Amino acid sequence: MQVNLSIADVSRQKIRDTILSNGFYVVQRKTTIMTEEMASAFYAEHKNQFFYNRLVTFMCSGPSEVHILARQDAIKVWRDLMGPTKVYQAQYIAPESIRGSFGLSDTRNAAHGSDSPESASREIQIFFPDFDIAKWLQEEEKFFNTGAVKLCDEDFVHVKV
Repeated sequence: MQVNLSIADVSRQKIRDTILSNGFYVVQRKTTIMTEEMASAFYAEHKNQFFYNRLVTFMCSGPSEVHILARQDAIKVWRDLMGPTKVYQAQYIAPESIRGSFGLSDTRNAAHGSDSPESASREIQIFFPDFDIAKWLQEEEKFFNTGAVKLCDEDFVHVKV
């Protein structure tokens, strides 16, 4: 599983296309405006970094589209698709990546991806507190693994067939 957070409205459809064309299933999706409390919890590991206040302020400044994505090797594949965190590096090293294409600066880099299953679990609970990962793995994952789901275009989420 993987959490994806994309903040650039202009790039939303292209990022959605990237999600689908790379074999991801959208398990859950929502558009939200982060509260300072949510952003602080989400970026807690950066609290003592020089960019923390700028990052939290930006993340609370407008809507974000948040996804729970699933596929084999979701974390690795999504992080590869995003490209380097630093936009100038992404534009040089991976210009076709999400950050290379849509990122504006290091704190406005167009997308987030969990770096581990533990981070994904923590991040999922911030945005989807009622989502039970263990229950999903036990009861729902089999439908995604066998392709017994379809995309609901209106909600941009996969549902059981």
